[in-house]
Amino acid sequence: MSNFTTALQQTLQRAGIILTVIGVVSAAGFLLWSKSIIHEATVIPQLVETTLPESEINNFPVGVNSLAKKIHEDPDVEFYVETYLSIDTTNSRKGRLIDKVLAQIAQWSWYQNLASSVSRILVIYPGERREEVVANIGDMLRWNKDERTLFSNYIAQAEPLLEEGKFFPGRYVVPSDATPEIVADVLYERFAKEILARYGTEVESQVPLKDALTIASLLEREAYDFTDMRYISGIIWNRLFINMPLQLDASLQYVRGSKLTEKKWWPKIVPKDKYIESPYNTYQNPGLPPAPIANPSVEAVVAALNPRETDCMFYFHGAKGEFYCTETYEAHVTKLKEIYGRGR
Repeated sequence: MSNFTTALQQTLQRAGIILTVIGVVSAAGFLLWSKSIIHEATVIPQLVETTLPESEINNFPVGVNSLAKKIHEDPDVEFYVETYLSIDTTNSRKGRLIDKVLAQIAQWSWYQNLASSVSRILVIYPGERREEVVANIGDMLRWNKDERTLFSNYIAQAEPLLEEGKFFPGRYVVPSDATPEIVADVLYERFAKEILARYGTEVESQVPLKDALTIASLLEREAYDFTDMRYISGIIWNRLFINMPLQLDASLQYVRGSKLTEKKWWPKIVPKDKYIESPYNTYQNPGLPPAPIANPSVEAVVAALNPRETDCMFYFHGAKGEFYCTETYEAHVTKLKEIYGRGR
């Protein structure tokens, strides 16, 4: 199955070369943007029960019924995403690449000190795992081991009870001496506003929140953009409907990355990894993993709830991110040989 991480790494390497050439301009532009964010964020929000006016709560559209095992596309999904979520679906891939670069820049301590002496900009990129988020934020705020554990547990113990999936991706501004409790409150408040407030009982009755977050987390690791997510979501649901193993490399990466011997959060997968003993091994076990494998964006949640109606059961990406899908494994191997010169 396709591995989005490898392609993204190659893209980031190319982006790194570009940033080396125009680094000063990029850093200056990002610095100005950051200062404007800090200027507006004069008060750090605390954890509060979501009480948005009813007129402002727009439940997620749902184009799949997990019990009836049917996909019924909602023609207004794109309109919903662009209108209520302010996501430019026509430029999603470029925007996600920029966000990834900004997330890298935000880790530079010299940049943070230039941006502000009293605040820190925290960037959580969609698809990062819990340990990854805790490490990045902990390093930025100079937390010790106990503080990092407290921060992680604080969010994990909030509703819904999941260790992954609630460290909501985005850009945050916090005091440079922010405590784990303050940062956890800020992140969870955003998760409650962007996800929980839109996940009403009607949505829950069709797709349980845990399932939506799990599928969304897989999409973050497997897809390039919103359009890509919806097609892969359709294939994931097609497999779930017939109890076929999902066979996603991202789930194996999650298992491998959780081992202390690994030096990467999302290591490259090799054939023998398909035999790893783990409930998260989607090659060996049918159905969804026990829980999310990463922290998904709101667009990934929408894509999980609104798959494309397709007869495809297999897919992979080309060297430049092209999406190919087929109805049978034989056609899948044939297409792989056509594109790459070999099957797998």
